[in-house]
Amino acid sequence: MKIKSGDEVIVIAGKDKGATGKVVKALPKEDRVVVEGVNLVKKHRKANPAGGQQGEVVTKEAPIHVSNVALVEDGKAARVGYRFEEDGTKVRVSRRTGKDI
Repeated sequence: MKIKSGDEVIVIAGKDKGATGKVVKALPKEDRVVVEGVNLVKKHRKANPAGGQQGEVVTKEAPIHVSNVALVEDGKAARVGYRFEEDGTKVRVSRRTGKDI
């Protein structure tokens, strides 16, 4: 998966198309990412009188498929590629500008 935690991404498809945010969590086994402020869902929590907890409605971010997001570079979407340095290390590279990410 070419998107990692901490990357700034833009949503390119779906109900939140055009929204940008930081990747909070990457879920590579499921090919999904959690982006802050994107794909907000409401979750109803059941009350637990024995524990002293009231019922409530919580808004939280749900995972979005990684194919629906792209890395942001200068406010525009950029694809990600890889390049190997001379010492053998693998580096992520922007396909838009060719710069290291």
